[in-house]
Amino acid sequence: MTGTQFNYFQICHRKLWLFSNGINMEHTSDLVYEGKLIHESSYPQRSERYEELEIEGIKIDFYDTRNKVIHEIKKSDKIELAHEWQLKYYIYVLIKQGIEGVTGILEYPALRHTTQITLAQNDINYIEQSELAINKIVASDNCPPAINKKLCTNCSYYEFCYINEVD
Repeated sequence: MTGTQFNYFQICHRKLWLFSNGINMEHTSDLVYEGKLIHESSYPQRSERYEELEIEGIKIDFYDTRNKVIHEIKKSDKIELAHEWQLKYYIYVLIKQGIEGVTGILEYPALRHTTQITLAQNDINYIEQSELAINKIVASDNCPPAINKKLCTNCSYYEFCYINEVD
């Protein structure tokens, strides 16, 4: 399971299913591209000080091994709860690998805002339940329905989900 899948589970089960079944629309989104630019340009010195870490399907771009801190950079805080859960999932994966004392910092450089993230036991319970639900959604032969919420208008899957909709 990837961090992206865990993030999408928090936002939209349809997006999770589409992404997990090889229908990838992110490459067509200007907002996704803008987010990548912010990620690459906000902290250019980080790649010298921190490590990139890939483990169990997740990819952590900036990990401070000395202080055991994951740095996750995001463009906007519109879906901050999903970002928090993605970062908690990263912490969970590292703990499962025997790395204790890991924390995270969720960073929004354009907003000049950061949030400290830790993992509690009830978070672990939620993550384990979510993993089961994610696997069930991904394995389903049927795509979940569109959720039709305000956040859909900025989604890279918007046209895919609403191509046949009439205003």
